[in-house]
Amino acid sequence: MFDDIYAARGGGRRGGSRKTGRGSSRMQIFIPRNQDGVNYYDNTNGARIIKSSHFEMDYMLGRKITFFCMAQGIPRPHITWFKDGVELYAHKCFQLHEWAIGNDTLKSKMEIDPTTQKDAGYYECQADNQYAIDRRGFRTDYVIYT
Repeated sequence: MFDDIYAARGGGRRGGSRKTGRGSSRMQIFIPRNQDGVNYYDNTNGARIIKSSHFEMDYMLGRKITFFCMAQGIPRPHITWFKDGVELYAHKCFQLHEWAIGNDTLKSKMEIDPTTQKDAGYYECQADNQYAIDRRGFRTDYVIYT
């Protein structure tokens, strides 16, 4: 069995028809999987994110930003939040709220209030259980209104 993995070279396109000034191409790469890999990655009980925030968000300095992630799996997945690849831990401006729904779903909301310029960046929520890991990413940037 083969799995599709896409690799981007030389810039590429992001969102809609907006092009960068560089040339872009996408090349499809096929990686064969053995039966153990198929059992792990295609497991029906594996953690998967079923709802999440939008990909890009602009925020006003001093206001609250909120990210949402809902994951399903058996056993119920654990959700971890990251900013620029580093796991987020509690501090005075960061709040995390989680709700268990049934035996297989976890809902997580991450808030930063008040926001500063340092809060701009790339955030991810990662859902994992013993069978799989799933991630969603969100990009933020601040705006200044005059």
